[in-house]
Amino acid sequence: MKAVAVQAFGAPEGLAVVDLPDPGPGAGQVLVDTEAIGVGGVDAVILSGALAAYGFEPGHVLGGEIAGTVTAAGDGVDPSWLGRRVWAFAGTGGGYAERAVAPAETLVPLPEGLSPVDAVTLGSSGMVAHFALRHAHFTPGESVLIRGAAGGIGIMAVQLAAGDGAIAVTTSSPERGRRLRELGATHVLNRAADGPDTYDVILDVVAGPGLPGFFAKLKPNGRMVALGVVGGQPPADFGTELFTAFRKSLSFAVFSADSIPWADRRAVLADVFAAATRGELKSVVHEVLPLADAVVAHRKMQAGEVFGRIVLTPPES
Repeated sequence: MKAVAVQAFGAPEGLAVVDLPDPGPGAGQVLVDTEAIGVGGVDAVILSGALAAYGFEPGHVLGGEIAGTVTAAGDGVDPSWLGRRVWAFAGTGGGYAERAVAPAETLVPLPEGLSPVDAVTLGSSGMVAHFALRHAHFTPGESVLIRGAAGGIGIMAVQLAAGDGAIAVTTSSPERGRRLRELGATHVLNRAADGPDTYDVILDVVAGPGLPGFFAKLKPNGRMVALGVVGGQPPADFGTELFTAFRKSLSFAVFSADSIPWADRRAVLADVFAAATRGELKSVVHEVLPLADAVVAHRKMQAGEVFGRIVLTPPES
């Protein structure tokens, strides 16, 4: 089968199309013929080499979020999954391929009317945004600032919070701001969130050196939740800002969906997919590219050109 593997960590040019043997599902796993593959922020971070300490080596196939048809099942898997179109999570890799293995516990059936491309655009992003808002104890009537709102998670957080309070977003251009307003944002700010307003909740998918400055954007008893590090790690002493504002009783937390049981994740994914089929949530696809253009996809992400999600599709057999 065709797959895209990391030959050298660093630039997008380190990716290459390779021929690999078809994988076989082990116990508790299924094999999925992929129809759509989500290009995610974690893929970019792995490719950059920033996670080398976690054991990623040359030859690693990127991609966790896939949609397609189950064609084989390992021991202990309900055979009724065979032939079904599903969303699945392959983990930290293996998805940039014509066929990928995924744990059966991650499978969510695709409802009629939802395309595989829309499934990988809405899926992880919507699920993470849902639980991140809950992790931040966001309640109707509160204000929320979403830092880096033009990515998949940010776009879904805007939509899920819409109507429940003031939603401010940071973004890089007036055009992106206009599109975010169409999705439910009430205030559009520059990347530094310049202005006098403060917020009950901040969801941050960027992190990086600018993270500590956002503590000043929180109201008393405000909560910031970091969802990613697409801008790099924050400074080692970023917590100093929390103690400087000690009397405001601010809170900081990180959130990873890995802390949520799969039964709960599947339930939220099913709700997100159902809402999309009813027209209540929009799938924002930046571009659909062939699997062989994974380098192009990562160049666009690195350049900050992407609004929404890039999706890869394997060649038709």
